Amino acid sequence: MSNTPHMLGEEFPGQMEKIHRLKMSDARFMQLLADYDEVNDAIHLAETNVRPTSQDHETELRKRRLAIKDQIAEALSQAA
Repeated sequence: MSNTPHMLGEEFPGQMEKIHRLKMSDARFMQLLADYDEVNDAIHLAETNVRPTSQDHETELRKRRLAIKDQIAEALSQAA
């Protein structure tokens, strides 16, 4: 979805090249990106009522996205 908010380029401006390098060389990082996209898409679908969900579930999804984002940020800070 091209209009999905919280895309990685917006969340980590100027780091897309590093993200791409890590994605190509680190299977764990690649899985983090896939998990982030999956949760981000689920949140967007819930927020737009395409796939309505309970407020509690939506909150849990947001917490999960934030935790994954923290892991991505940590990996980026440790990468050369």
